[in-house]
Amino acid sequence: RWFTHFYIVSVLWNGFLLIELFQAKFLGAALPPWMQQLHSAFGRDLQSQNTGNEHFSALLVLLLLWLHSFRRLAECLCTSVFSNGVIHVVQYCFGLGYYIVLGTTVLWQVPINVRHGKESSVQICWYHVIGIVVYIWASLHQHRCLVILANLRKSKSGKVVNLSHSIPFGDWFERVSCPHYFAELLIYVSMAITLGLDNVTWWLVVTYVLFNQALAAVLCHEFYQTKFTSYPKHRKAFIPFVF
Repeated sequence: RWFTHFYIVSVLWNGFLLIELFQAKFLGAALPPWMQQLHSAFGRDLQSQNTGNEHFSALLVLLLLWLHSFRRLAECLCTSVFSNGVIHVVQYCFGLGYYIVLGTTVLWQVPINVRHGKESSVQICWYHVIGIVVYIWASLHQHRCLVILANLRKSKSGKVVNLSHSIPFGDWFERVSCPHYFAELLIYVSMAITLGLDNVTWWLVVTYVLFNQALAAVLCHEFYQTKFTSYPKHRKAFIPFVF
């Protein structure tokens, strides 16, 4: 349940970055000096022939990241039913820093001339449309799967009746043990598409999410198989029909 703290931090921090980037793009404002200095030290200062699109793509991804964090926060507070499990202090500290670095990484993708508030053109491209469609599709399925998990611990009236584990059925659970983890991966892939498919930095983020979620899915899958002798044998752990 302390994962809720991660999404609170993400909503606040990435919401702040989103506002700053929006003002820089559409209101001609410059980013705060400390942010400019930070990005000069670690960001990409090269000029680009397509700065307007890169700026707009980063703005879209920040918006998607903020919406994802806001939805997950709402689900943690209103939908999910957590067990009495605990989180390691190292994992907790890492999680708090992760969402701060994540949003900042998106902002680093904006060239220096745009970060300083110079005007640039905006063009909605095919990869923006595809990225947003994949994002919506994956987010809807993730929410449905989280509702299914929560309902396993609730009565028909919505009251929590137990904290035990049961076999989930429905939606992507028919193919994999952890479809919400697979949906999380797809959400990050959708952001990579929105950035234009060629952003190496964000694909490294996707790679981290892939291994992180795959490991969690395998552990969960093995738990289900050990606990329930009648667990469906055709289900994969993480990616339908593959893994």
